[in-house]
Amino acid sequence: MSRGSSLQLSRRTVLAGLAGAAVSGCGGTRSKEVVRFWAFGREGEATAELLEEFHARHPDTEVEIQRLPWISAHEKLLTAYAGETLPDVCQLGNTWVPEFAALDALEPIDEAVRTSGIVEQQDFFEGTFNANRIDSVLYGIPWYVDTRLLYYRTDLLKQAGFDHPPADWAEWSAMMGAIKSLVGPDRYSVLLPLNEFEPLLVLALQQPSELLRDEGRWGNFRSPDFHRTLSFYADIFERGWAPRMSNTQLSNVWDEFGNGLFSFYISGPWNIAEFNKRMPAELKDAWMTAPMPGPEGPGLSSAGGGALVVMKTARNKEGAWKLIEYLSEPQTQQRFYELTGNIPPRRTSWQLPALERSPYARAYYTQLDRLRSPPKVPEWERIVTEMRLASERVVYGRATVDGATVQLDATTDAILEKRRWMMSRGGGKA
Repeated sequence: MSRGSSLQLSRRTVLAGLAGAAVSGCGGTRSKEVVRFWAFGREGEATAELLEEFHARHPDTEVEIQRLPWISAHEKLLTAYAGETLPDVCQLGNTWVPEFAALDALEPIDEAVRTSGIVEQQDFFEGTFNANRIDSVLYGIPWYVDTRLLYYRTDLLKQAGFDHPPADWAEWSAMMGAIKSLVGPDRYSVLLPLNEFEPLLVLALQQPSELLRDEGRWGNFRSPDFHRTLSFYADIFERGWAPRMSNTQLSNVWDEFGNGLFSFYISGPWNIAEFNKRMPAELKDAWMTAPMPGPEGPGLSSAGGGALVVMKTARNKEGAWKLIEYLSEPQTQQRFYELTGNIPPRRTSWQLPALERSPYARAYYTQLDRLRSPPKVPEWERIVTEMRLASERVVYGRATVDGATVQLDATTDAILEKRRWMMSRGGGKA
C-alpha cells in the first residue's frame, strides 16, 4: 500500500475482514486479530492496566505488549528494523521520531487523524503535536509530555527578598545572586548537573535562532544567540551560583533540595510526586514550580515526551490505530497520569481533579503553551551530547565560549556530513 492509503481502510473493509476471520476448533471460535505493541519502562506496565476497557469494546482484538527497559529500547528497535520484526504500534521518544522517519519505518498518519473522531488535533497542545511532524508529515500522536521548568524553594527565595519566581533572565540572576549571599560559600543558588544536557538545551531553545541552519545541514552554535546562552550558563558557575558537579555526586537531588544545598532546579513532571514524597514534613509547603524564565520575559521549554507511532511494516495497521485512538482518549490519559505521573498532552485531559487541584501542575499547564522542539534530525542525540561536553569544558575553564562554539560547529558539521550528502542528491530525509 502507498503511504497515503494504508490507514484509510473503510469501516466496511474492517468489518468484512473480521467476519472472514479464521475459525478454529469444534465450537467455531473466531480467532482474534493481534496488535503487537512495544512500550518502555513504567509506561509498558501501566498500559497493561489500561486495556480492560479496550478489550471490552474490541473483543476480537488482542493486544500483545512487549515491555522493554529504556536503556536497551533504542538498540532493540534498530535490531528489529534490520530484521523486519518491528511491532504494529510503538512508543517512541520525541527525539527518536526523526530517526525512524528517516529510515522510512513509520507510517504517515495525517489522513487517519483527519478522519478520526477521537484524536482531535486542536485539543492537543500545539508544541507537543508538532514535535511529531517531520517535513510537514505527521508520524506520531503525543502520548505524554516531558518538558522542563523550575522547581524552587519558596522560603529561601522569600528570605532573599523575593515573593515570586523569576520572570526573565535578569530577575533570575538577581535572585541567584541574593540567594548565594544568603546561604554562604558551602551552598548554592541553582543545581545545573553537568551530566545533563537538558538545562542548557532549554535555555538555548528560548533564543530565536535555530541550533542547526540550512534545514539541519550545518551547526549554528557560533550564532550570537547561542553564544549569549552559553555565556549566561557559564556565568552562573563562574559566579559560584551553581556547583561544578553532576547529580551522581549528590546523595540525591530531593534530599539536597530539602537541605538547602540549592534553591532552583530545572526538572520534569515526574518530580512533583518525588518532592511531595521526599521533602521533610516541615518543608512540605516550602517549594513550588514555575514556568521557565526567558531572556526578556516568559520563556520556552523543550517539547519532549513520548509518542505513539504505527510502523510501516505493521501487519495490523487498523488495529494499531484503534489502540492509539483508545490511548489518546482523555479519560484513558487521565488514568495513565494516575498510574505514571506522566502529564497528558490534551487540554481536556487536564480536567482530572488531581491535576486541577495540584498547585505544582499549574506551571506545567502554563508551560505547555510555550514549547519548542529541538532540531528534528536523526543525528540530534549525538549533537546534543557534544553540546553538553562543550559546555562542560567551558564551565571547567578548559575552553572559552568563543572557542567552544567554533569547535562545536566543526564537530556538528562533521556529524551532519552524511545528511548533507544525501540531501544534495534529493534524499530529503538523511
